[in-house]
Amino acid sequence: MTVGGHASHHAHMVANFRKRFWVSVILTLPILLLSPMLQQLVGLKEIARFTGDIYILFGLSSIVFFYGGLPFLKGIFNELKVKQPGMMTLIAIAIITAYIYSSAVIFGLSGKIFFWELVTLIDIMLLGHWIEMKSVMGASHALEELAKLMPSKAHKMLLDGNVIDVPLEELNVNDKIVIKPGERIPADGDILEGESSINEAMLTGESKPISKKVGAKIIGGSINGEGSLIIAIKKTGKDSFLSKVIELVRQAQASKSKTQDLANKAALWLTVIALTIGVITLFVWFVLIRENFAFALERTVTVMVISCPHALGLAVPLVIAVSTAIAAGNGLLIRNRAAFEKARNIKAIIFDKTGTLTMGKFGVTDKIVFSNDIEENELLKYASSVELRSEHPIAKGIVSSSKDFYSVKGFTAITGKGAGGIVNGRDIKVVSPGYLKENNISVTYEKVKELYSQGKSVVFVMIDGKVKGAIALADMIRPESKKAISKLKEMGIKCMMLTGDNKQVAKWVSEEIGLDEFFAEVLPQEKAFKIKEIQQRGLIVAMTGDGVNDAPALAQADVGIAIGAGTDIAVETADIILVRSNPLDVVAILGLARATYRKMVQNLLWATGYNTIAIPLAAGVLYKAGLLLSPAMGAVLMSISTIIVAFNARFLSIQKY
Repeated sequence: MTVGGHASHHAHMVANFRKRFWVSVILTLPILLLSPMLQQLVGLKEIARFTGDIYILFGLSSIVFFYGGLPFLKGIFNELKVKQPGMMTLIAIAIITAYIYSSAVIFGLSGKIFFWELVTLIDIMLLGHWIEMKSVMGASHALEELAKLMPSKAHKMLLDGNVIDVPLEELNVNDKIVIKPGERIPADGDILEGESSINEAMLTGESKPISKKVGAKIIGGSINGEGSLIIAIKKTGKDSFLSKVIELVRQAQASKSKTQDLANKAALWLTVIALTIGVITLFVWFVLIRENFAFALERTVTVMVISCPHALGLAVPLVIAVSTAIAAGNGLLIRNRAAFEKARNIKAIIFDKTGTLTMGKFGVTDKIVFSNDIEENELLKYASSVELRSEHPIAKGIVSSSKDFYSVKGFTAITGKGAGGIVNGRDIKVVSPGYLKENNISVTYEKVKELYSQGKSVVFVMIDGKVKGAIALADMIRPESKKAISKLKEMGIKCMMLTGDNKQVAKWVSEEIGLDEFFAEVLPQEKAFKIKEIQQRGLIVAMTGDGVNDAPALAQADVGIAIGAGTDIAVETADIILVRSNPLDVVAILGLARATYRKMVQNLLWATGYNTIAIPLAAGVLYKAGLLLSPAMGAVLMSISTIIVAFNARFLSIQKY
């Protein structure tokens, strides 16, 4: 899998920098003892000097230069080959200049040896890269964890009923496998036998285990609960949900955003500016001020080290890696990086109604009693007991809204008008308004008229020939919809709805959850035109739908969000895919988009602001005030700047509701 190769590459680089760092540090100790300037500084000049010591100093420093400095020497070659000089170019020029000049002094040139500054500079740069690579690995850690979710083997059921353990690669579509309690599910499939609760937290962000029965779909990589299951495999390998998630995350992390392009240009210009200032610094100190060449060269080297655009280069990619991994771990999959960035500027969001704001299935919304001798819940219990045997959609809606039932005798279907039966010795009928009209039974309750005006379906419950109450049904509003709309409004986003339903139904849903605007009786092919109309108001628009008949609208919107994609995440027209059918995930992804951008800006401001202050100090503008930075101190400051950017990116988090 791609993730494995990517992870092993990073792990190899971490190990490489770690090894080079420790070897260089060990060699640095004798180099420090042999350096004339440090010997004089600590009073060891008479003790530590011996014949040929200067050549040993040269030899040890050469090892550190060529072994410890190799990544930077390779780096300048690679950067210049693609005509994009950057951080490696600056470091390489600094250490090459210091090494060649110091070597020339060893073999006769009059001047100062820079070997201890050179090796400590390389040590610090290696340490900075080691820490940085560990941060990069940490940023993509969630992706690696996703790749580890699959078990290595599965319990395959043979035709004769025997079960054998086989590697995942040997599984095929329609194979039957056994999943024991507590095991990870090895492939996407449908439950054939058994019942259990499934933990899908690492895949969808749904923290609560979900109860699954025969016929339910389960995702490979999720964890089986207390029950034993037999499933038929439906997707394997690259077609599985987990593989698609990993590929989407990998692509999103690898893609460059507009902000990244800006950072890259800034890094290139900073490199050019650093080289220019380095040359000017050398000229000013050596030619104009007439300081000795060693001092002028030290200033130049410090300028180039301290101005390395490393933090600037990391500012955006690390935030991208972290945000994409966080999103994936919460069931929010980013397909289009540029659209995700644009999401921070969303001013209007349009929801498809059915299946997005509502559950896409009938349920009881209101219960009304017409007399004092029965309670609402008892009325529903009578009605649901009778409807339990009916296959009508309204009957199913009533049954799904009830928790317990009475036994029924003598069930009768009243064709096109309802159903009846004897419950607890009483004659119970659940009938349509047409049945009442046909039998000249009038109902004058104002509340019933209000239910009709909301576009709801209303049935009446008759007990022993008398109408005792009414039950209203509608496409059930999701419990999270109202809170989601409220949160979006707090973010300054206008909330709208598109639906093919009539105006009464649309008005009821809109008022229930607090929408700003709604569009009713819109045909699927007209949805994209509605999006365009709203865009023409000058608003940046997001469209949120279930992806089934919303494809043109998702494509037309500035940001297309497919919600409730479940295990089928191949929604080609969506920019962002939300695995769960939860409108609050829309709030979460837009909040994450804003938080991601804030982190990018913070990192860019730090990286550029640091250089604005650090470069003049490195050049020696405060020399007369007694403030002078050595190349090693410049490397320390540069490394700290890089580490700050890396840690700031790691503190990115998602707001869960």
